[in-house]
Amino acid sequence: MFNKLLLTMIKKKHIFIFFISCFFCCSGLFAQEQKETKKRDSIFYKERYGLMLGTDLYKLSRSFYDDEYTGFEVNGDFRFTQKIWFSAELGYEELKFDEDFMDVNTSGSYLKFGGIYNFYDNWIGMDNLLYGGFRLGFASFSQDLNEYRITVRDNYFAPDIRQVNRNFTGLSAVWAEVQGGIRVEVLKNVFLGAHVELKVMITQSSLPNFENLNIPGFNRTYTDSSIGAGFGYSIRYLIPLYSKQKTQAVDY
Repeated sequence: MFNKLLLTMIKKKHIFIFFISCFFCCSGLFAQEQKETKKRDSIFYKERYGLMLGTDLYKLSRSFYDDEYTGFEVNGDFRFTQKIWFSAELGYEELKFDEDFMDVNTSGSYLKFGGIYNFYDNWIGMDNLLYGGFRLGFASFSQDLNEYRITVRDNYFAPDIRQVNRNFTGLSAVWAEVQGGIRVEVLKNVFLGAHVELKVMITQSSLPNFENLNIPGFNRTYTDSSIGAGFGYSIRYLIPLYSKQKTQAVDY
């Protein structure tokens, strides 16, 4: 009787071990199958890295329709990481400030450099940008004071207009600015963009009995504020220098 009971228990133990072994075997096969499925559902693609060169379309177009303005800008961006670009702009501007009380010409060049961060998560194969960035700007310019008018409160006297034709050279300015904008690839490696700028003047050359009315790259200045603003439209061409392979999982 005892031998029969012992034999029955041994058989049940073998059956239990068999089911446990089958369970772990099936679990391993299922995990391996899932791993292989994930591999099959992953998409590999190449992300372009290189130099993006372009110009400011607003400054070019304004030079044609505004007789009191001449300017151009060349800009460049280098893609450092998937999200970060290093940026720089080099330009020249000449603007005539002709109002009832003053006639001034401003001309000079500027350089801005900094970087941008792309907040947009692109689909596979796309490199559009929705970005924010920072710039540090430098300008070297001159101011030509042609004439100014002394305010006369009594209309009995004729306007007092002083012809001076005085030139102030060797002027400089430094400012910081933040940018926000978009860039969209409209053709292969060709991007159209638009952006806005908010600027804060850090330092500028002071003039005797006269103030800087315009600063190339900064735009209009005001006596009671160090804040400036601007905007632009651009066209850029991406020169691919190398690429990095990326992997993106696709869920079904």
